[in-house]
Amino acid sequence: MNIIPHLKAAILGLVTADALGVPVEFTNREARLQDPVNEMRGFGTFHQPAGTWSDDSSLTLCLLDSFVDGYNIDNLATKFVQWLDHGLWTAHGDVFDVGGTTRASIRRFAKGTAAAECGGATEWDNGNGALMRILPLLFYTRHYSDSERIRIINEVAAITHRHARSNMACHIYIDFARHILAGHSPQDSYRLLVQDADRYRQANAEATHFERILRGQLLRLDVSTIRSSVYVVDTLEAALWCILHTNTYREAVLRAVNLGGDTDTIAAIAGGVAGLCYGLEQIPEEWLQTIARRSDIESLCERAAANI
Repeated sequence: MNIIPHLKAAILGLVTADALGVPVEFTNREARLQDPVNEMRGFGTFHQPAGTWSDDSSLTLCLLDSFVDGYNIDNLATKFVQWLDHGLWTAHGDVFDVGGTTRASIRRFAKGTAAAECGGATEWDNGNGALMRILPLLFYTRHYSDSERIRIINEVAAITHRHARSNMACHIYIDFARHILAGHSPQDSYRLLVQDADRYRQANAEATHFERILRGQLLRLDVSTIRSSVYVVDTLEAALWCILHTNTYREAVLRAVNLGGDTDTIAAIAGGVAGLCYGLEQIPEEWLQTIARRSDIESLCERAAANI
């Protein structure tokens, strides 16, 4: 398999969706119902020009960049410091919208804490800051054993989020994306995920927090029951729900943005898999033309693909 087209579709799918969500982040669902996002906007919440992506994309691109250099956890954590302090892989050189857990964890590494011990590990450290950036590991670990893939996902997540619940969200998301990469539809990918639910339950007591996903309930839940918060379980449910209840990239990411709340992150997580599912050619070209540093992102995908 030539992985480059799939990698570009996933990464640009994520970045584009992130940029769609940035101008309306933290607005509520009622506001989005009254003024739905249908095209790329500028300014808004962070007063950024259209096509600007946030920390979700920046940290995803840092992870992808670490494959070019030869991945190891210290190399990756160093890139995170370079992002926070010097704007590495930002859209315009500015860092904005950084989660408190993520910022504190990166600062711990900069002060000498081992990368694998930097992430928050309490009940209150289950935001979506690891989930939002984990997608490149789909490609890096695609030929690895289950145990090695789980180890690397945990390691990468732990830089900012060490709690087992956050880890499990990352595992479920990557497994769903693996089924998409293998050519299955979103609905069939979800059914395969549900069929494997006992593996998650046996591996981790935190599976109890994901029962709406693992019992197959996302296929029949009404949007009114979907929460679009920064809590990692809510975020994963919302992103998967948007993919399962739409039929195109455009529909999936706009549905995610118009849930309100953590619009950029939920859209980015949905958009990465939607891009992978529907292909780069299905991402509206007028959106792609707006994306900051598009050529740099495509070049990074090509360089990273050579090492994965």
